[in-house]
Amino acid sequence: MKYLLYGANGYTAQLIIQESLKAGLQPVIAGRSADKIKKIAKQYALDYTVFDLSNKEKIEQELKDFSLCLNAAGPFSQTAKPMIEACIASNTHYLDITGEINVFELAKSYGKQATEAGICVMPGVGFDVVPSDCLANYLKENLPSATHLELAFTSIGGGLSHGTASTMVENLGEGSAARVDGKIKKVDLGHLSKKIDFGEVKHYAMTIPWGDVSTAYTSTKIPNIVVYTGVPKRVTKMVKFQALFNPILKTSLAKKVAQNWIDKNLYGPSAKENQTGKSLLWGKVWNEKGEEFSARLQCKEGYLLTALTSVNICTKVLNKQLKTGYQTPASAYGHGLILEISGSQLTNN
Repeated sequence: MKYLLYGANGYTAQLIIQESLKAGLQPVIAGRSADKIKKIAKQYALDYTVFDLSNKEKIEQELKDFSLCLNAAGPFSQTAKPMIEACIASNTHYLDITGEINVFELAKSYGKQATEAGICVMPGVGFDVVPSDCLANYLKENLPSATHLELAFTSIGGGLSHGTASTMVENLGEGSAARVDGKIKKVDLGHLSKKIDFGEVKHYAMTIPWGDVSTAYTSTKIPNIVVYTGVPKRVTKMVKFQALFNPILKTSLAKKVAQNWIDKNLYGPSAKENQTGKSLLWGKVWNEKGEEFSARLQCKEGYLLTALTSVNICTKVLNKQLKTGYQTPASAYGHGLILEISGSQLTNN
């Protein structure tokens, strides 16, 4: 049950290592920083290897002894392409924990090559996008004629990791995205906002460029998709002015200042926050006749959930329970995948 975990020095990767060992998996940890990787390998008594992603032949050489690679090194807009191409060349299944729309679309473009290589390419095996992808598929199953899909999520407790914040910096000034008539369209961040009843709490929410704009279309074929996240109502007012500042936010100087603050101030939620936090999701579909169906999903705190879902999927792939080619979590395993994680509850509105 050996697999390669790349980017093993990150916050989420640490949780993945811990949950892997509990599940009887044996990750071989990897990354580009020898000092960091060696320290983690010693801490968990694991084998390790050190390499960067600048040389395709080197990556292929490192992957040749593994049937599976889990990429936890963000920003995935930089790491996914070389790793996917090397996985296809070495016949190694590829998983990652991205939430970036462009990375899902990139991975999807390798679908035919992945099928020919006999491997699975499945980005988004963590909180982005396992619970929301499962919820989207559940909604579609209950209203097969759906033409519109809304998804939303918020959290109780928890916090932000260094890696997640760094990805956000990478996308500063880029606006948002929605699926319209089957096509991904650029829209303003927070172009839609409303109060959503998540069951346990009611929370104001605004639209964001979440991965389901790509993945939910792949797995449900619903042509119109938006995704909301819970935010303070004042934030929805503030982002209306973001377009005025996008040229500044896109500059390397602005991103450098933001990244320096993140490097000094963010690591991630505490162990207690991982255990006590909750993720709340809501979704609704409707069709041209005005028929609709909605449901809610409650599950564990996002980072812990990422560790649990990625390890669960790794276990399935290592046991050869998989579909080849490009897959989303729910297209491969159905909406019940999230219910395999303890504490997950799916209820109709």
